[in-house]
Amino acid sequence: MPRTKKEQSPYGVDEWGSGYFAIGGSGHLLVRPFRDQRSIDLVEIVRRCAAEGLTPPLLVRFPQILHTRLQHLYACFDRAMEEFDYAGHYRSIFPLKVNPMRAPVASLIRAGRPGAFGLEVGSKGELAIALAQRLPAGSWICINGFKDRRIVEMATAAAGRDPEVVAVIERLSEIPLLVAEARRQGRCPLLGVRCRLNSRGSGRWEASGGETSKFGLGASELLYAVEMLEREQLLPRLQVLHYHIGSQITSVRRIKDAVKEAARIYAKLQQRGVPLTTLNVGGGLGIDYDGSRTPSDSSVNYTPQEFANNVVYTVREVCDEEEVPLPALVSESGRALAAHHSLLITNCESRESDVPIHFTPREVSSPPEPRSPKSPDDEEPTQIAEMAAIAAEISVKNFREYYHDAVVTRGEILTLFDLGYLTLEQRAVAEQHFYDICRQALAFARQTRFVSDEFRVLEKAFRTKYVTNFSVFRSVPDAWAVKQLFPILPIHRLHEIPTEKGILVDLTCDSDGVIDTFVDVRDVKEVLELHAGTNGRPYLLAICLLGAYQEIMGDHHNLFGKPAEVVARLDGTELSIEIISHGDSIGEMVRLAGYDLEEMKTTLGEVFGGPGSTPRNPGILECWEELRAGDSYLVGDREAFESVD
Repeated sequence: MPRTKKEQSPYGVDEWGSGYFAIGGSGHLLVRPFRDQRSIDLVEIVRRCAAEGLTPPLLVRFPQILHTRLQHLYACFDRAMEEFDYAGHYRSIFPLKVNPMRAPVASLIRAGRPGAFGLEVGSKGELAIALAQRLPAGSWICINGFKDRRIVEMATAAAGRDPEVVAVIERLSEIPLLVAEARRQGRCPLLGVRCRLNSRGSGRWEASGGETSKFGLGASELLYAVEMLEREQLLPRLQVLHYHIGSQITSVRRIKDAVKEAARIYAKLQQRGVPLTTLNVGGGLGIDYDGSRTPSDSSVNYTPQEFANNVVYTVREVCDEEEVPLPALVSESGRALAAHHSLLITNCESRESDVPIHFTPREVSSPPEPRSPKSPDDEEPTQIAEMAAIAAEISVKNFREYYHDAVVTRGEILTLFDLGYLTLEQRAVAEQHFYDICRQALAFARQTRFVSDEFRVLEKAFRTKYVTNFSVFRSVPDAWAVKQLFPILPIHRLHEIPTEKGILVDLTCDSDGVIDTFVDVRDVKEVLELHAGTNGRPYLLAICLLGAYQEIMGDHHNLFGKPAEVVARLDGTELSIEIISHGDSIGEMVRLAGYDLEEMKTTLGEVFGGPGSTPRNPGILECWEELRAGDSYLVGDREAFESVD
């Protein structure tokens, strides 16, 4: 059914899309990398990939969105510094933990301003990646997290070069390591110190900040660290004060409180003679996943411009009060840069409802043979007739009463079945009547102004399950682990009114492999509006805003690997697509679990082979070779995806 102009889309694209997503006139979902009228049709991406032999699920990256996001963040701080007469410098540092994959990191490096960019690392692997990049001139590599002798050795070896390495002291025990390596190599990286604030963030990751946070030094530890560095003549290398109060900070008030506290610590250390030049306000700049613009866990009540304004204004205010020089400013905004740039396109394999299919038994009135001394009537139990009568007579005027009667009658029928008085066919007939009553009662309840809780529960029970070709644990782990909301919607048929309400279940053999909460501007929905009647054609969905944390945190539950990965760009107005990866093969996933592929092949031949070289099943080894090279996800009809509309 086509959508009229007055009817609004139930997917809230204009609210959460931030100008990067739109619905086209053909009913297709469009991506606008530059937030203007130039757009990429997601259906066209599916068609072109299918022509190259690649079918969903597809992880699609839009590197031009990364460029746009970084330039927007630079512009926000430029405007804030101009407005508040801040004679300082801003640097954007991307934390590799957010998304260390090569393609997005390379795109951000290309987009970085010389002297105003950097990478943040928290492990040896991330440090190795960062040191091997060709960063813009004057970039920084900030080392956070726990450090051992090897990390300190690498940091010291890279000191005094471009990019500049900044080792942020998180624990007092790191200082002796830095001192020893500085003496051995005769050089020392720039040093920072992470302070543990009393202020905390807000939202899902609020507990990662505050006085009990995992990292950082309290006030007494800060002073002791300064004394230690001064005693070892390394105080001139201490130039950065850093803090972090958590990811996805939902309230701008919490941001301002933390900045004010950190700026005060910066000023007091300056007054004690510590040669600090830079204040690193850490991460936490959130994005609006649900479009509500509220301090809910999946949203924020501020814009990037308001974030920059609060940081710049607050630091300026405190430093003026304390009469200390204004610091250069650094933020480690990873989620805000990366989240919008990638999404997963996947296909629904089937629709399954909890409502049973119609079944016409051959015989419904014959009583079962009793297995114990009982005295059942020869006639059909009255409860089945009562259920049929309720189904025939329910109406908008009596649906509440009749629904309650049906629930009671159903209980009696199940008791009779448990006692052996009903056949399975009789139970099936009663079940069909009951579900017919539920359907009708639910339809009548939707017509009323007030829907009671019992019918809200009934609505939830009648959700259609869309079996979807992906793994929650691999591609959207935060949806399972912390109940993070992500925008999900079809990429086509958006000009039609969706007629079903469903949830998504993935391919894993795990009851947690389901997405059953969805974004909504006013609430959290327990159903997603979807379309029926695909007539065997592919039905495609996009799970959006996946560029932060999801890829690197995804696991391999049930040995589902990484999906195929493609990069989509606009060259002028023309779409270009680059296939980065065809995804993990079965062989790669089996090897990941510790198995030797050749040994498995030998065992297969021995177990299924006959005497000597005569196999009992000559096709088993051929099947194995095809399986090990194949995709871990369901492979769709290439021609159907090429012509999807």
